[in-house]
Amino acid sequence: MFHYQADQLTQKQNYKFLTGTVAPRPIAWITTKNSETDVINAAPFSYFTVLASKRPLVSISVNRRNGELKDTAANLLQNGEGVIHLVTPDVLAQMNETAATLSSEESELSLIDTQLTDSRTVSVPAMIEPKIRMEVKLYQYVPIKEQETVLTDLFVLEVTDYYFNESIFNKEKEYILSEELLPITRLAGNNYGHLGSVEEIIRPK
Repeated sequence: MFHYQADQLTQKQNYKFLTGTVAPRPIAWITTKNSETDVINAAPFSYFTVLASKRPLVSISVNRRNGELKDTAANLLQNGEGVIHLVTPDVLAQMNETAATLSSEESELSLIDTQLTDSRTVSVPAMIEPKIRMEVKLYQYVPIKEQETVLTDLFVLEVTDYYFNESIFNKEKEYILSEELLPITRLAGNNYGHLGSVEEIIRPK
């Protein structure tokens, strides 16, 4: 086994090891809105997971850029609303385009060919192409600090509305058809993972 002590590594090394080890990771492709300018931001984040179901909570961690809030984080703090879209092969290239670094006055949506639709519970519009989306509201904000310096902005978001394309959802059983959805996952570097074989294993009682 190769051994590395985390506190002896650079940030780049820790990033490479973490993103290569904690994989695959789901991708939250989230739209948010700047309430002052009405600019709609769209950005993908793979520091994303489910937290609870009694109250439907998910989390997104948004790393700071040179100590500054990213647009998604700033918008969530400003108005506490967003729409999370799940990424599938048919929108992977579009999602990748929105990972570009733009000024807060520019919308990543200008880089892709997409259509927007109004949401029901939040003021932020949604993209219609993704097969699953969730409207979310800010439940809790946790700045992750090292002494007084904020390293990353952690958002706990409550899901208010779910949307499922008919092609990936069994309405009778209320079950998402993973093998039809084919969710894309994030790996290390510039790599993404596609759904492979699915194995069912019954849990012990």
